[in-house]
Amino acid sequence: MDVSLTAWVLTIVGLCALIAVDFFVGGRKPHEVSLKEAGIWTAVWITLAALFGIGLFVFAGGQPSGEFFAGFVTEKSLSVDNLFVFVLIMAKFAVPTIYQQRVLMVGVLIALVLRAGFIAAGAAIVSTFSWVFFIFGGFLIWTAWKLIQEARAEEADEEFEENRLLKLVERRFPSTDKYHGTKLFIHENGKRLMTPMLIVMLAIGTTDVLFALDSIPAIFGLTQDPYIVFTANAFALMGLRQLYFLIGGLLKKLVHLSYGLSVILGFIGVKLVLHALHEAGVHVPVISIPVSLGVICAVLIITTATSLYASKREAAQAVAAEDKRADADADADSKR
Repeated sequence: MDVSLTAWVLTIVGLCALIAVDFFVGGRKPHEVSLKEAGIWTAVWITLAALFGIGLFVFAGGQPSGEFFAGFVTEKSLSVDNLFVFVLIMAKFAVPTIYQQRVLMVGVLIALVLRAGFIAAGAAIVSTFSWVFFIFGGFLIWTAWKLIQEARAEEADEEFEENRLLKLVERRFPSTDKYHGTKLFIHENGKRLMTPMLIVMLAIGTTDVLFALDSIPAIFGLTQDPYIVFTANAFALMGLRQLYFLIGGLLKKLVHLSYGLSVILGFIGVKLVLHALHEAGVHVPVISIPVSLGVICAVLIITTATSLYASKREAAQAVAAEDKRADADADADSKR
């Protein structure tokens, strides 16, 4: 899709305007985000993404629109996996509830800027070296297998490990051990100190870049258009803050999510390899965007349904086991 510089500028300005509205309406004043507020804003962002996709259909045709929706759904599903890590980060840094939405907002903005750099680099590589699709495809298949292995592990270490950049920042810059509202720096005893608020924002933003290592190749497997890649990432990320509060309580119930994501990444990996073979002149079947979108949506629906069923069954078994222990204790007391 041929996108002019004017369209790029208008798109970025429009996204910045939406972010500004989100901040001044919902995120300016620190507060605990209710389920109602999170649900409304999540619906708003999804609606905006849908309208953007419809706009692409009207002005650019069905192909770009289909690529956007496939990319958006993929990035959104992968971003849900990020929320597990965000929960661990919030717990490690003991972020007060009223400040969590501010942390997520700034952290997501940092992630969006860093991802824009990844996308620009990826687009340049893809346009120059077609064989890079073999590497992207192989990497996604390997990532899918790694996800399956992690999902099958009996016990996962649910502890956030700081990345090198974050460790470097903490070593080089003195910081306080207490939060001071939403302030990033304070002056104490004549020294300028960094607060935990800035550290956790950097943790959210830079940790998301690690997730971009598989999500960026994944979306390039659905479309090679940098405009669609960027906008799909932007819409998926910008609603992540509200999604955190909306499904935060459901995250532990999505026990099969890793399996679903591994299937999606593996599928896109195979699609990339087939695309690379096709570009090399080998006659192989090419997976269309409608098929890709259908597979991704089907996997997510099935994964969510089986996860909720498994969680409900596990809860019922736990209640039954507790009742059985209570009955056994009662029988033992009656025999004494």
